[in-house]
Amino acid sequence: MKVYLTLLVIAALVTYAATPAMRHLAYKVGAVTAVRSRDVHRKPTARLGGIAIFAGLAAGIAIAANIPFLEPVFEASNGAWGVVGGAALVCALGMADDVWDLDWMAKLAGQILAALIMAWSGVQLVTVPIAGLTIGSSYLSLAATVIVVVVAMNAVNFVDGLDGLAAGMIAIGGAAFLTYTYVLARSASPGDYSSLASLILAVLVGACLGFLPHNMHPARIFMGDSGSMTLGLTIAGAAIIVTGQIDPEVVSERVSVPAFIPIVLPLMVVAIPLLDMTLAVLRRTLKGKSPFMPDAHHLHHVLLRAGHSHRWAVSVLYLWTGLLSFGTVSLVFMPAKTSLLVVGIGMVITLVITFSPAWRRRLSGYYRAAGRKAKPLQRLTPEGHAQQHDDLASASAASDSTPTSQEK
Repeated sequence: MKVYLTLLVIAALVTYAATPAMRHLAYKVGAVTAVRSRDVHRKPTARLGGIAIFAGLAAGIAIAANIPFLEPVFEASNGAWGVVGGAALVCALGMADDVWDLDWMAKLAGQILAALIMAWSGVQLVTVPIAGLTIGSSYLSLAATVIVVVVAMNAVNFVDGLDGLAAGMIAIGGAAFLTYTYVLARSASPGDYSSLASLILAVLVGACLGFLPHNMHPARIFMGDSGSMTLGLTIAGAAIIVTGQIDPEVVSERVSVPAFIPIVLPLMVVAIPLLDMTLAVLRRTLKGKSPFMPDAHHLHHVLLRAGHSHRWAVSVLYLWTGLLSFGTVSLVFMPAKTSLLVVGIGMVITLVITFSPAWRRRLSGYYRAAGRKAKPLQRLTPEGHAQQHDDLASASAASDSTPTSQEK
């Protein structure tokens, strides 16, 4: 684990150091996000942070190629370089879109080509680790790989709407995924803990963590499409790689019993982005609009309108990502009943936090109504003091009904 943590730190430092330079470049080339009606930021913001994220990823993998511990990973396949090549293509594609606003068909073609680059390098969906299912046709395998990668890229792109949201969610989910792949590697081959999936996830989490200090609210730079597509492709690549690492006869019983984890865990990592994308496509299609037509009805917009602040809305989505991803990984370390109990308690807490603004408004309304009815209590206090409380209650009611600048 020390090697992976070292690579994580290297990727974080490279990304952190490269981000200010990308911010300066974005202003020079005009890659700046203007303030639009559907946005929540209040001033034009640079959006080439994805290049710094890619730099962290590439630097981490380049250094890993020279570490003896990871030699088996690079000798076994070109998968690591395939992920870097695919990420380089979508990063360049996203940078072009951030500068010139490419047509969605051109972006889709580039995404498919990036998925094909990964598939040709060996990162290809061949097996499904449930009942030993194997995709028999090479064409079907290639098509499945392309679909998984393209969906993941667009899901992360759809959810990237608040400061620190996409990078934080991928960092949290990626950390849970890294924990699982490391345990899987130790159990499957006790003499060799090297794992391509763990390597990719370590540098991915590091790149996200290095970018977050620049991207937290109020953000000084956005990752843009160059970042969201890079994150989506990389997490999809790690998921595809893991599907070929399950062998129930080799892996210990604690790990092999939940053999569905390599399928479920990647879905849990991107569950919120996938849900947001699915709802957006259905919403826009039912209205007769293009699924790629932007709007202000994403999950983060709903949380803002419900009364959460910018940072609390991000925190709520962080909590859901952590609950789903680490809750799934807990099946590896705990008995199923204990894991479900922990996840159930976590879900109750997360639900309370998610809906707290609505409950807070109801409680404040109840207390205001109770205060107006408590006439005997008001007679025991000075008249001016009672009037002051009434004024405060009226002001609080007005603030609850006034939309914030982000909601407008």
